[in-house]
Amino acid sequence: MAVWDDLVGQDRVTETLTAAARDADAYVTAAEAAGAEERADHRFGTGSRPTGAAAEAEAPAPFPASGPPDGDRSTSRMTHAWLFTGPPGSGRSTAARAFAAALQCVSPDRALGAAPGCGFCDGCHTALIGTHADVEIVRTDLLSIGVKETRELVRRAQLSPSAGRWQVIVLEDADRLTEGSGNVLLKAVEEPAPRTVWLLCAPSVEDVLPTIRSRCRHLTLRTPPVDAVADLLMRRDGIEPELAHAAARATQGHIGRARRLATDERARSRRAAVLKLPLRVDDIGGCLKAAQELVDAAAEDAKQVAEEVDTKETEELRAALGAAAGPGGRLPRGTAGVMKDLEKRQKTRGTRTQRDTLDLALTDLTGFYRDVLALQFGSPVAIANTEQRDALERIARGSTPERTLRRIEAILACRRALDRNVAPLLAVEAMTLALRAG
Repeated sequence: MAVWDDLVGQDRVTETLTAAARDADAYVTAAEAAGAEERADHRFGTGSRPTGAAAEAEAPAPFPASGPPDGDRSTSRMTHAWLFTGPPGSGRSTAARAFAAALQCVSPDRALGAAPGCGFCDGCHTALIGTHADVEIVRTDLLSIGVKETRELVRRAQLSPSAGRWQVIVLEDADRLTEGSGNVLLKAVEEPAPRTVWLLCAPSVEDVLPTIRSRCRHLTLRTPPVDAVADLLMRRDGIEPELAHAAARATQGHIGRARRLATDERARSRRAAVLKLPLRVDDIGGCLKAAQELVDAAAEDAKQVAEEVDTKETEELRAALGAAAGPGGRLPRGTAGVMKDLEKRQKTRGTRTQRDTLDLALTDLTGFYRDVLALQFGSPVAIANTEQRDALERIARGSTPERTLRRIEAILACRRALDRNVAPLLAVEAMTLALRAG
């Protein structure tokens, strides 16, 4: 199975990355052959190696640090900095990971003309599962990526590959770079080490500093077709066809959410509860109660994640610091600050988890009213929430397209408010009251 198999509905992107991986493979192969010849000459004292300008002329030409998206207009289809953008669920990080694996591919079939990225060799396998020594996968469960973490990435980017063919850094949340951390990253992207590749992922180019995106080759992914997502769920996760198609249709092609919906009964129950909200905003009391329940559910999700992760992190750190055995054992002198830093990170992660859960619920609500709008206009577009058909038709009959659009705008305004750190309960209450008013 090739590394591209999980990249659903992105044929053009796959073609571009495969061509770039071929160029990268040829570059490293030529560099290794030149290095082996030089070592042999030095060991046996035979022949003479060119020096100065002659040596530079024989060495493989480095790739440009950036280039146009169209490989035909560049001397090489490979470059040292890439920016993957696309809507949520389109597979940005999947594409970046697959490309990282292809760059590390050591399959012997390459010598016979096969494209890198077999999916079976040690290089592909370890890169895909995240254990390759020269592939750094960076994701954050915090609200932003700070300067300190970015400086560590830049330091690593200057190192030569230790075992693989390239030093690859996949930054899955490039949109969470602060302005300061973006400026730190800029120099490394602008002047990369000879065999270092940066793979940045973000929802859109506007989410990345202009100075960084101008130095990256840009690839745009699209929302994959529902049938393709359902096929992936059946093929890779063994999901029953009916459930796979229902999950893919309900999430409108979002691969990650579709997998979660198909495999987690609790996620399906929570989504069903969210989609009942439009029927509960007939009066002000119902609006406020629905808002409170939505925020409480998000807080409960964040609490469950904290219970699963925070306790393990705390105990591991206490053990590493040499704390006395047993719960609440005394910490060595001078380590209290380290524990406070961990508690601060855990609190920030809990805030983001609550926001993410709320955002997911708001996305489901947007899809609900999108279906209402489709019914009101008699659109041939397929309904995503077929299980809620009765509720959709009831609201469509009792409203107008203009009111439905205002309700969708109210949901989007709530999402923007949450991004600006408005108190979740206040933002959601304002939204539910707007849904009632239409």
